[in-house]
Amino acid sequence: MKKLTFDITGMSCAACQAHVEQAASRVPGTANVNVNLLRNTMTLELDEAQGSVEDICTAVSASGYGASLHEAKTGTRRERTQDEIADLRERLLLSLIFLLPLAYLGMWGMFHWPLPLFLQPSGAGVYTNALTQFLLTTVLVYLNRQFYIHGWKRLFLLSPNMDSLIAIGSGAGYAFGIVALYRIGTALAQEPHDWTRVHDLGMNLYLDSAGMILVLITFGKWLEARAKGRTGDAISRLMTLAPDTAVVLRNGHEQELPLAQVNAGDIVLVRPGARIPVDGIVLDGNSSVDQSAITGESVPVEKHAGDSVTGATVNGGGFLKVRAERVGSDSTLSRIIALVEEAAASKAPISKLADRVSAVFVPCVIAIALIAGLVWVCLGYGFPFALERAISVLVISCPCALGLATPVAIMVGTGRAAELGVLFKNAEALENLHHVDTIVLDKTGTITQGQPVVTDISLAKGVSRAQFLTIAASLEFASEHPLAQAIAKCAEDEKILRRDISDFAATPGAGVSASLDGMRYHLGNRRILETLRIEDETWLQRAESFAQQGKTPLFLAEEHHVLGVLAAADLPKPTAKEAISRLQADHLDVVLLTGDNLRTANAIAHELNITQVQAELFPQDKERIIRELQQKGRKVAMVGDGINDAPALTRADIGIAIGAGTDIAIEAADVVLAGNDLNAVAEAVELSRATIRNIRMNLFWALFYNACGIPLAAGALYPVFGWLLKPVFGAAAMSCSSFCVVSNALRLRFFHHTQKQTVSPVSDNPRTIVLEVEGMMCGHCVSHVKTALESVPGVQSVQVSLAKNNAVVQTAAEVTVESLVAAVTAAGYQATLQQKSS
Repeated sequence: MKKLTFDITGMSCAACQAHVEQAASRVPGTANVNVNLLRNTMTLELDEAQGSVEDICTAVSASGYGASLHEAKTGTRRERTQDEIADLRERLLLSLIFLLPLAYLGMWGMFHWPLPLFLQPSGAGVYTNALTQFLLTTVLVYLNRQFYIHGWKRLFLLSPNMDSLIAIGSGAGYAFGIVALYRIGTALAQEPHDWTRVHDLGMNLYLDSAGMILVLITFGKWLEARAKGRTGDAISRLMTLAPDTAVVLRNGHEQELPLAQVNAGDIVLVRPGARIPVDGIVLDGNSSVDQSAITGESVPVEKHAGDSVTGATVNGGGFLKVRAERVGSDSTLSRIIALVEEAAASKAPISKLADRVSAVFVPCVIAIALIAGLVWVCLGYGFPFALERAISVLVISCPCALGLATPVAIMVGTGRAAELGVLFKNAEALENLHHVDTIVLDKTGTITQGQPVVTDISLAKGVSRAQFLTIAASLEFASEHPLAQAIAKCAEDEKILRRDISDFAATPGAGVSASLDGMRYHLGNRRILETLRIEDETWLQRAESFAQQGKTPLFLAEEHHVLGVLAAADLPKPTAKEAISRLQADHLDVVLLTGDNLRTANAIAHELNITQVQAELFPQDKERIIRELQQKGRKVAMVGDGINDAPALTRADIGIAIGAGTDIAIEAADVVLAGNDLNAVAEAVELSRATIRNIRMNLFWALFYNACGIPLAAGALYPVFGWLLKPVFGAAAMSCSSFCVVSNALRLRFFHHTQKQTVSPVSDNPRTIVLEVEGMMCGHCVSHVKTALESVPGVQSVQVSLAKNNAVVQTAAEVTVESLVAAVTAAGYQATLQQKSS
């Protein structure tokens, strides 16, 4: 099956959407047909052995619409929307020029405004007045002829739509006015003149109503088009992120080329403050890169040689030489735009009710209008009264509001999600996420940073930190083990150089040993000490203490005594605790599943306030646990990043993949987080709930409006309350209904998280304390300082800045500066008071 996208022309309401969908579905070989009224597109799957693109286009054309294969050109849809808005505006302005005198003439009987004698309908000017109204209305009919062209065409094809309702309603008023014009002429030709009859005919032409209906509907269409144009603002902003040109190094010369001419493998030069044009690898240079436009992360990320960079992100103060890896449609930005557009064009399950109603809505409205007119004629109220009731029913009915209720909210919601770094693959995922009541988290790489760092170093008497790290880094230099890389990174951050070693030896399951400056050193786990027959309970107890915290202890020893012990751990991401608190505040159960050992899992869970933990799991175990949760009636979302998470991501009701994860995990997921911040999971859940609330509001309004408006227009309340609805007011209400639905959906553009109060008590008199922190070298240092400060009782929030070398701490009144300084010092850094305020 091949997935295809078509551009559809001629649709104006939900009934059109239903007709196109039915026409395409009847073509052999088609499946999963989805028509989007907002974007005027159709997606489907086609078995080319049974049907062809030509068959689909022919079937759609036979139903009265146009279809062609979609051309994916940047900005095409926006240009089309702007052209539509300009066309409607021009038509509206021209229509108003003729409507104003028409309304003045038509309403003379109510207000008795000044009129020349030859135009006053109360006397001999009645025919001139009627003829002038007819001419003005004829111009309005011509200017807004599209309603008649499309409306009558759909009616003759037995697939009436909103244009058909307008054409029938205004056309009936126009035809009645023409008949009245002839009746006035006939009455005036008879002697003696029946002036009472002539006056009644002149005051009930309905030509002004026919003209006003057309202009009011056009006004509503213009408002709707403007509002719909703003629904794609998020995608438009994404499209403008990429620079138009790139500076490329070719044959030793710098050339500024259009972005479309940059190829994979080209060397791209990125100057300070410029946007990075392509996805690539840094070959040379150091800089901080603002990735907020892609990942939603507010803090710039340091980039060095060997690091990957993403197109459309902003280079900071350094110069970068980048080798292009992915360009054009393969770039991250292009894939994000494609994903957002695909999600916006898809259909949510909640829209099925609207689809079923829309399919029969227009025929039912026409039937109701005919019945209402016949009933009033039978009751003896006269043809003009009955005609007015029928026209009111036709023009107040609004299938557009029903058809737009879901797609506009989906489009705005997915666009806003993309701005927050959350990519929904389809509308079904956006809807289903709001049902979730359980969030299952993988540990490594999802809530932790995915690579261990040195967290603690305990030294023997007489051994300095520099000496310890020099020996440890030298022993582990050639190793690719994650713990070895953590030691090397720690030494590099502290600017400690390794030394040359000799007689290197590795003991499987224990550690490594080597000679340095004539001394034999050993680095490894407890088995290293057993091999050396070193028995020292003090060091063993320190190591056990680290192990209970979920850390991995490593001993550094000479032949006869221990020089120290270091601890390494895969630390939680800086925002993990905040994100999990947000999920819990959103009434979601958080479960931690990991293949790691139970002690480490429990330590991480305790630190992050997670109460449900299962450890030492294989991939199939994670899938089984999620299945068991579902069997208990839970709606489960799984968040993961690795190949081993793919079965669980597929099994879960909603799979959420971390953007930095494997391609397999991303492929298996329903939602992709562009960054690594777990707060995006909470954002996704909250935005999903907000979008579904918005859709329900839209559907309620559309159904409520029609349920109340149609009986009122038909005159159902006239016998009891004397309430009647003029066709003009019905047209005005119809124009506003679609605009209200679209405007309500646009509120999602301003969605932002409102921080909920957590269960922990907050002081009535919080203080802000700013500490100057020395010794921070990297993001890991920031994490250590933040964790140390958060461990102080009474601390409510901590923001640590590497750029400013400070920490902003929100504390309860009883927390002292000394306790904060002590916590930072214990973590291996120096802190002094910079500012304090109540």
